[in-house]
Amino acid sequence: MAFVSFVQRAASLEVVQNRNLRRTIGVAAFAALTAFGAHVALPVPGSPVPVTLQTMFATLAGVLLGPYLGAASQLAYLAVGAAGAPVFSAGIGLAALAGPTGGYLIAFPIAAALAGVMTRRTAGSTLLQGAKIAAVMFVTTGAVLAIGALQLTLFTGNIERAVQAGVLPFLVGDVVKSILGATIAVRLRKRTLGLF
Repeated sequence: MAFVSFVQRAASLEVVQNRNLRRTIGVAAFAALTAFGAHVALPVPGSPVPVTLQTMFATLAGVLLGPYLGAASQLAYLAVGAAGAPVFSAGIGLAALAGPTGGYLIAFPIAAALAGVMTRRTAGSTLLQGAKIAAVMFVTTGAVLAIGALQLTLFTGNIERAVQAGVLPFLVGDVVKSILGATIAVRLRKRTLGLF
C-alpha cells in the first residue's frame, strides 16, 4: 500500500539524530495526514457530518506516536484549522469548531491520547495485536462520535436526532477504518515508537 511505503520511508528518520526533531516531524506528519483525511470526504444524506478518513488518522496517531505525541499532532491540526487554514471538511476557522461538526474535531486529541494509552502494551501474535489495535481504534472512534453527537445535539434539537445523523451512519465505515488502521499499525508500530 502506498501509505505504508510512505510511512516506512518516513520511519527511516533515524538519520535525523535529534530525537526532538524526529518527534516534531512525526507530530507534523500526522497533523498533515488528518488534514488530508478531511478532504477525502463523502456526504451523508440528512447529516451535516461527512464520512472522512480523519478518525482513522487521529486514532492511528496515538497508536504509532504514543499518547502524548499523538494528542499533540491533533492539537496541532486543530490549531492550524482554527487559524484559518482550509483543513477541516466542513467550514473554516473557529466557526467550524463551533459548528455542527466541531465536537468531532475537538475529540480528536482525546481519541489519540486514549488510543496511545490503550495500546501501550500489545503482546502476542501479529493477529492478536492487530485485533486489539482494531478494537481500540473502534472504541476510541466511538468516543469521537459520542462527543461529536453531544455538540450536534445543539443543532438538531435532541440527542436522538443527533445520534441518527451523527453516529449510526458511520459505524460500519468505522469498523472498516479500524481494521485498515490496525493493519498499518501492526507493520509500523514497533519502529515508530522506537523513533519517537
